Amino acid sequence: MKLVWFRHDLRLADNPALRHACAGDEPVAALFIISPTQWRQHKMAPIRQRFMLAQVNELGRELAALGIPLHLLRVETFAEAPAALADLCREQGVTQLYANQAIEIDEQRRDHAVSAALAEQAVSCHWLNGCCVLPPGRVLTGSGEMFKVFTPFSRAWLKALDEEGFVIHRAPARRGEPLPWQPLAEREWVDEALGELMADPRWPVGEAEALRRLNDFLEQAVLDYGETRDFPAIAGTSVLSPYLAAGIISPRQCVAALQQRLGYRPQSKAQPGFVWLNELIWREFYRHLLVLIPTLSMNRPFKQETAALPWSWDPDAFAAWCEGRTGYPIVDAAMRCLNATGWMHNRLRMIVASFLTKDLHIHWRLGEDYFMSRLIDGDLAANNGGWQWAAGTGADAAPYFRVFNPTTQGQRFDPQGEFIRTWVTELADIPAAYVHQPHDWLRLKGRQDYPAPMVDHAVARVRAIEMFRSLEK
Repeated sequence: MKLVWFRHDLRLADNPALRHACAGDEPVAALFIISPTQWRQHKMAPIRQRFMLAQVNELGRELAALGIPLHLLRVETFAEAPAALADLCREQGVTQLYANQAIEIDEQRRDHAVSAALAEQAVSCHWLNGCCVLPPGRVLTGSGEMFKVFTPFSRAWLKALDEEGFVIHRAPARRGEPLPWQPLAEREWVDEALGELMADPRWPVGEAEALRRLNDFLEQAVLDYGETRDFPAIAGTSVLSPYLAAGIISPRQCVAALQQRLGYRPQSKAQPGFVWLNELIWREFYRHLLVLIPTLSMNRPFKQETAALPWSWDPDAFAAWCEGRTGYPIVDAAMRCLNATGWMHNRLRMIVASFLTKDLHIHWRLGEDYFMSRLIDGDLAANNGGWQWAAGTGADAAPYFRVFNPTTQGQRFDPQGEFIRTWVTELADIPAAYVHQPHDWLRLKGRQDYPAPMVDHAVARVRAIEMFRSLEK
């Protein structure tokens, strides 16, 4: 028997591990491992856990319709996985294990241990690329090194894709009579481990839902994406990140759908659709970095010299940022939206990350962990890459000169304050002319229901630049 181990690739279509396992006539079974303690150690947000398990439930139902049983194992930590998998393989008569490659260091170590444990009972393991369009290690400089800056990586990635191409594989055909499927909500040990399993109605699961969102975006918004993507009050983005993070849709499917919509694969900013494709390439860049530089999974900065920066760990200032009490409306609106919904617009992620690290001078690791603990689309590679970019410790050609001004960012990307007034209810009635700097207007009204700015941005900016310049001495 062949066993397919699903992880962050919870789909039937364009799934290399599933496709290879279903080649031939041998029986196929599937597996998903629930690891509550490990997930908590990795700061996985409860909303993300519920979303993922709701998709596992959907996947189990669809596999059962194909005649493929989905086994569930519960192990508290990754350390228990090799023995549990060995037992299952022995019980089920498994001779081959198929799984898509993990990119995080703890997951890679787990997979190496699984390979060693299964080798002892003659079970062969097959690890495939299901996480990227091009596998990590494929896009390198002429000297065989990883690109340290995104733009040359993007050019090399596009060239490599033109040379290699790719194929989207359909879901496998039915392999036997339909099987029964017991919903996860009826399994007491799952409920006990993770509590309420109802997915957020704002985020329906299923491959059909992911494809619907992709197609709607390509039909309605992709051509204007470069102009609308930075405005949080406008529905200008694909909002596919939770589905990509859980593997409900693959990045190859996104690239293929874009190419089909346009009739070509865009190669430069001058071509419609390229700006969105470039965002997918950013995703690839961060995933490749995580594999090729394992210390990024270990709380280490990309630029090693920045480990000496004198970051603050001020718990009160950090709590004010987390709760949206900074006195900067766009920052507070973004954080309150995150806390209420489990999602944040990408422009806002950059603004709040810059504020935490460059205005409050708080270590990016605290912000990175907080995002993971709240985001439905929490993904180590993208989250770490984004935080280190904002903090000036990551893969960026000009790190410390980039310090976002939270006031002008709000004025530029939420000019009428629509997003701010939605989430900062104290400012719901404030005129648009004052929404980004509300304090004088509030004082005139005799109101003290919104906090004063925590810091003077101009002073904080100078201090942030001095921090980085001190490394050169």
